[in-house]
Amino acid sequence: MPQIELTNVTKDYKIRDRKPGRSAFAEFFNPRYTSKRAVEDVSFTINAGEMVGYIGPNGAGKSTTIKMLTGILVPTEGTIRVFDRDPCKNRTRNALKMGVVFGQRSQMLWDLPVQDTFEMFRVLYKLDRGNFAKQRDRLVEMLDMGDFLSQATRQLSLGQRMRANLALCFLHQPEVVYLDEPTIGLDVLVKDRIRTFLKQINKEQNTTIMLTTHDTQDIEEVAERLILIDRGNLLFDGGQVSFHETYKDTEYVLEVVFAQPTPPISQDGFTLQNESGLEHIYKIPYAKMGKGDAISYVASRFSVADIRVRESGLEDILKGMYGASQAPQTPH
Repeated sequence: MPQIELTNVTKDYKIRDRKPGRSAFAEFFNPRYTSKRAVEDVSFTINAGEMVGYIGPNGAGKSTTIKMLTGILVPTEGTIRVFDRDPCKNRTRNALKMGVVFGQRSQMLWDLPVQDTFEMFRVLYKLDRGNFAKQRDRLVEMLDMGDFLSQATRQLSLGQRMRANLALCFLHQPEVVYLDEPTIGLDVLVKDRIRTFLKQINKEQNTTIMLTTHDTQDIEEVAERLILIDRGNLLFDGGQVSFHETYKDTEYVLEVVFAQPTPPISQDGFTLQNESGLEHIYKIPYAKMGKGDAISYVASRFSVADIRVRESGLEDILKGMYGASQAPQTPH
């Protein structure tokens, strides 16, 4: 039985329609509303232990979906089952088996030391002291938190706060965890530690993790399965290999480092994407010139220090898809 199941789920928001010229009296006693659709007829299931990247542009409906899964929002139509229960009617029961991190919205108490907030959550979740201590110590080691456990949250850096929030989320060993932009604003080293942690905790405790993020490297390194949503509609649900095969780009990227200052290549099909000193990055359609021919063309005509070819990655594909859709903003 799936841990998470959405069936034909739709969510509409009522938005106050304040038209110019209407009096404050009329607005107060006879308010008018318009409807905005954030999620439309979405269905999918997630089984125990899956690592799922839930992706889409701003306004696609990702955060709205997460809020419905946690029971914060009620769907307008359709049904949601988490642990085979309605998450809205069973928020307290589900919370005991669920963890959530919403970007930089910290659950840590601002003036308390990190270790005191952890202890407070032990009491809140009625955790056995021995099991709690074991899990806490594992999380502290995995997330390298030993140096700041005794510090107040307000004294922590952004990266330290995010690691503390992740540890807090996993303290009660939840079966399902929702992570909404967990690495936003973090440096490369902290991001790498968090990705390693998520893969390790998933492997060791079979934790189901649903990750929404605009950082495509998070998705590529952590998620085994992708669910793509845009304008509230489900566009793709499957593995990363299948996604790349389905949305394979018709272009490749040619990275050239010239041995001396060189103007942009004017050959038909070469589109300059970026120029930084001696390094030029071009996009070239396969239909215009194959990879081998492009390398030969550049190497035979210019003084080249280095030349590399790479296929379009997840970020390149998504940029093209999002740019083509030009979706209007909806509640997120």
